[in-house]
Amino acid sequence: MNEFFAYMARLRLIRRWSLMRNTQPENDAEHSLQVAMIAHALAVLARDRYGREVDPEHVVTLAVYHDVSEVLTGDLPTPVKYHSDTLRASYAAVEEAAVERLTDMLPEELRPAMAPCLTERGTLAMQLVKAADRISAYVHCLEEQRAGNREFDAAADRILASIGGIDVPEVRDFMRECVPAFSLTLDELNR
Repeated sequence: MNEFFAYMARLRLIRRWSLMRNTQPENDAEHSLQVAMIAHALAVLARDRYGREVDPEHVVTLAVYHDVSEVLTGDLPTPVKYHSDTLRASYAAVEEAAVERLTDMLPEELRPAMAPCLTERGTLAMQLVKAADRISAYVHCLEEQRAGNREFDAAADRILASIGGIDVPEVRDFMRECVPAFSLTLDELNR
């Protein structure tokens, strides 16, 4: 029996932003879908606007699985995860062990194709996924702020500053061309 996909179905049970009051709770499955859509757009911009060698479909796949370890570890809040270098390194080791365990759950025939999607690091594709992850977090902050939730003010500022530090033209373009619409109401979007 292979448990991998049963675990993936549990992404919807992993709550994000657990230390903060949310007007609209978000889970890892929702987050992964949004990251995949944003990462795909970033990859298309990279390929088509900037002539970079990147496969948007591969980027989508990486994004879909970018938080898989959390079905075993849960979503450790950012202030805890990044409290110290020691804690950051320890949590990275826990995440790596979780990914290894999940990889072992894959059906044997799927491992050669899927295991790299769980472990890829240091590539342009993963850089785009990480940027999409930050953008998705920022979008959640915008949505919470639009709902009147000031709990996300500092997080929005911190995340926006971190996105500003990503020196990738596709990210700047997406932030300028697409992100402002997330602050609009439905009536404003329908104008």
